[in-house]
Amino acid sequence: MSRTVPVPNGLPMERDAGPFDPPRRISALRDARPVSPLLFPDGHQGWLVTGHEEVRQLMADTRFSSRLDIGPLHIPYEVPGMPPVTEPSPQIPGMFITMDPPDHGRLRRKLIGAFTVKRMKTLEEHIVALAERQLDAMERLTPPVDLVKEFALPLPLLVICEMLGVPYEDRGGFQKDSATFMEKDVAIDEKMAAYNGLTTYLSELVTRKRETPDDDLLSDLARQDDLTVDELVGIAFLLLIAGHETTVNQLGLGTFALLENPGQAAELRADPELMPDAVEEIMRYLSVADIFYRYATEDIELGGETIPEGSTVVVSLLAANRDPRRFDDPDALDVRRRARGQLGFGHGVHQCLGQQLARIEMRAGFDGLLRRFPTLRLAVPADEVRLRTDMNIYGVHELPVTWTQPAP
Repeated sequence: MSRTVPVPNGLPMERDAGPFDPPRRISALRDARPVSPLLFPDGHQGWLVTGHEEVRQLMADTRFSSRLDIGPLHIPYEVPGMPPVTEPSPQIPGMFITMDPPDHGRLRRKLIGAFTVKRMKTLEEHIVALAERQLDAMERLTPPVDLVKEFALPLPLLVICEMLGVPYEDRGGFQKDSATFMEKDVAIDEKMAAYNGLTTYLSELVTRKRETPDDDLLSDLARQDDLTVDELVGIAFLLLIAGHETTVNQLGLGTFALLENPGQAAELRADPELMPDAVEEIMRYLSVADIFYRYATEDIELGGETIPEGSTVVVSLLAANRDPRRFDDPDALDVRRRARGQLGFGHGVHQCLGQQLARIEMRAGFDGLLRRFPTLRLAVPADEVRLRTDMNIYGVHELPVTWTQPAP
């Protein structure tokens, strides 16, 4: 059995094995002890969960709380020139991903109807049209171009703005605040300024929608008298950020991965019917939303270990999605793999509400790119691609690409 893992400078989360792979240290821990003691900088012993089955069990068990107001107490938020913040955060109205049942269910149920498989299928044709329109615009540019700026960012942002009823022309302001809020090593006053800027904007927006509702999701929510304005703002904040940040980075980093695995890209071009399975595999392979925190509300047995009440528990979805006990040859990208059971969308009551929307966007995005740009390739060496190691959602800051001839 391994000993407690010391973490002197934050969690060992740097992807030092390559741009798409889990940290070597995390992989070694998963293989030796998938539920492992973890020593935080303040001396608190928490736990790191990395095995697929153990992560799945944990995320299905509501005794592992998501509430930040009771914990985790000992997550070190690194702020230059300041000691780590180890106090619990106050509960934010409407932010249901940091709530437990029944509060979580009360708010999530109000959104389920907008994200059903049936409802998403009715949007698919429109999302494909948006993808094609964005690719039309990209094709008119002279390469090289930044794929993130020209395609991976605009597509999910257009979709979520339309769904929520957020004016797309306002994206300059809220995108900047969103990026600052998602950055890891930002002074706390700068991060709070970004948060306040975004919530002020959303508060004004939902207040207008409550007064003059339109045909969009935020207007539908604003019509419900049992939701306060603060709750509406929290829900809008969550949906706006989660509704584009993860898919943007799946599209950007996923394209990078396909360009680095040209055989896999060729298989998808030759057989587009592989795309649904390929999207699950890309989700598994990349796991851009990797680290989650839970808080044990009682003594809980998990993976042969006893996690004591009050413990901070760190979950790595990336490590779980590369668990060789669950997936054969897990560090290989294989678009023919049936990666059902991948945990990129989470599991349990907090499983991603917008997962069907994200799947449609990725299918439309990857299919359009591969079909229309058969000679697409990186315009810089792979080691010069700027990775989002400084952000809470992993991906690429830019992806310079070029091509010789678009498809007819």
